[in-house]
Amino acid sequence: MPHSAWPVDPGVILPFLLAVSLIELTPGPNMGWLALVSLERGRRAGFAAVAGVTLGLAVWMLAAAFGLTEALIVWPPLFQLIRWAGVLFLLWLAWEAWRPEPAAVNSGPVEAARWRTLFLRGLTGNLLNPKAAVFYVGLLPTFMRPDHGSPLKQALTLGGLHLAVAIVVHMAIVLGAARAAPLLHARVQGAGLRALMAGGLVLVAAWMAWETRA
Repeated sequence: MPHSAWPVDPGVILPFLLAVSLIELTPGPNMGWLALVSLERGRRAGFAAVAGVTLGLAVWMLAAAFGLTEALIVWPPLFQLIRWAGVLFLLWLAWEAWRPEPAAVNSGPVEAARWRTLFLRGLTGNLLNPKAAVFYVGLLPTFMRPDHGSPLKQALTLGGLHLAVAIVVHMAIVLGAARAAPLLHARVQGAGLRALMAGGLVLVAAWMAWETRA
């Protein structure tokens, strides 16, 4: 395939993958929340959460590619509104984690409902994280070249590569945390486990508030 026929400059693919890999491996709210979910509820629950997180990132990526996220930059109050809504959402999750759950029921429909809930929480948490939009607006243009595909095609291609890297990193976090879960449950149970998870979510909320500050 001729060099100019590529949707993006082939020379930027490896540097872009390295850049987004370093960004994804930097500790952040997504990493902390996914680890907590997997520690508490296991691998399948973690994968459901990853699916929601990925869809949330994809929505911000598409919004950035089509220029819809410019409003967050030109109107800072909107950025702050979404930011604090995300922080409050995480604090609500912390409160929910602290409350005792009803007795567990080993039922397929119940488990499926829990996975749907985690999927929606991952989606909501990322839609309420405006830093994801700023990430795409700030990073993607630096790897786009005028002698290749249209800006939209390049943004979608690079954004798709980022989502692939994010999925790999997030799944690795889930698998690692799920492997450590038996040790945690053997040492901490009941109210102690709920307190640990709630405290972890409070830290994730504080993490997000700090990370998304203007």
